[in-house]
Amino acid sequence: MTAAPAPDGALPAPDVVGASARVRLDEVIHAPVRLSIVAALAATDEAEFGAVRDAVEVSDSALSKHASALEQAGYVAVRKGYVGKRPRTWLKLTPPGRDALAAHLAALRRIAGDA
Repeated sequence: MTAAPAPDGALPAPDVVGASARVRLDEVIHAPVRLSIVAALAATDEAEFGAVRDAVEVSDSALSKHASALEQAGYVAVRKGYVGKRPRTWLKLTPPGRDALAAHLAALRRIAGDA
């Protein structure tokens, strides 16, 4: 639902931009790096750690920290394995993660309206 422009320069109603609207935001994925990670993963079935790191433009340690938080929330699945003798890590957005991203984006759209 998008807020229509208010007549006479009036501000949007509190249910559109106030606390009740902000409560719909997902605190786990609201952080910019986490939002970037889930958005990147939403575009694919599974991605190698290095590819996500490069796409999101963060360090290995930052991606690891944020991926762990997303995994704890059940939004990202982490799979470890080997390619030849080299260890690899893959990240995948889970169905609850996809739902959380969709709900978070809907909340942002509602707050932003036509801005």
